[in-house]
Amino acid sequence: MRRALLFALLLSCGAVRAAEAQRTHVLIVTGLSGEPRFAEQFEGAARRIYDVARTQWRVPDSSLVWLAENPARDAARIRGRSAREQVGEAFLALSQRAAPGDVLVVLLIGHGSGEGAESRVNLPGPDPTAADYATWIAGFARQTVVLVNASSASGDFIDVLRGPGRVILTATRSAFERNESVFAGHFATGISSGSADLDKDGRISVLEAFRYADLEVARAYETAGTLRTERAVLSDSTLAARVSFGPPVAANEDPRVRALVAELREMESELAALRARRESMSEAAYEAALEALLVRIAEKSAEIRAAGGRP
Repeated sequence: MRRALLFALLLSCGAVRAAEAQRTHVLIVTGLSGEPRFAEQFEGAARRIYDVARTQWRVPDSSLVWLAENPARDAARIRGRSAREQVGEAFLALSQRAAPGDVLVVLLIGHGSGEGAESRVNLPGPDPTAADYATWIAGFARQTVVLVNASSASGDFIDVLRGPGRVILTATRSAFERNESVFAGHFATGISSGSADLDKDGRISVLEAFRYADLEVARAYETAGTLRTERAVLSDSTLAARVSFGPPVAANEDPRVRALVAELREMESELAALRARRESMSEAAYEAALEALLVRIAEKSAEIRAAGGRP
């Protein structure tokens, strides 16, 4: 009962991070196609996400990176080749731009293979493994990470990459679903067309995009009259419902307010980390830590509002 009252206070003060306050950074990686039709599919999905991020989410060019098998095919959008070294450099560059509380969106599109931490998306040259991606996103501990592996046999990425402050989506539920995946196209269509905005609030949450794509994948197999060979998986539906994208609103301009908001974001990261440690703590210790942290968050939220800002 006491915790329920604290959560009510937290929500009433607006301390759960507003989607409008997000600054978004996007990394799109399209891998080896093997055939012209796959090149068109991969690039088409990537192009739709790139364009909506640039025009609707207002992501600046410095925070919007697309790496591809053949950059010359779309020189206006593609930043470089999707080789392992360039992917690692892109993660590093974005980590240096991202502030606490920002959101990193990573979209991997291509052919994949699965074997636990050795799972891969096929790129030019040596393929980075799921363990490599886990290392790269570790640099975003103070941000929210949304990583979508829309390749075949991608299911093992979930267990390797899941963690506090992260939403991991995979086109398949296991490494054994190896057939061609159609998830990327439907995911991109739902976001770019607005069809995934299921509650019609003008913004699309990660959960809405996931549900839309999953439904359209099922419909595509049913229409084709074939056995469904891919079932998408989402690691954290609660966080996925909180992270959404759409036209931004005016940000807090007062430097004092921005500093307070940054402090609030740090506390929200602490909350996610605390929840991740729950199984290793006694119930009493967890409840005490949770109560203290929620009170701090509520007080900080109230302080932001009193200063004329928005949490």
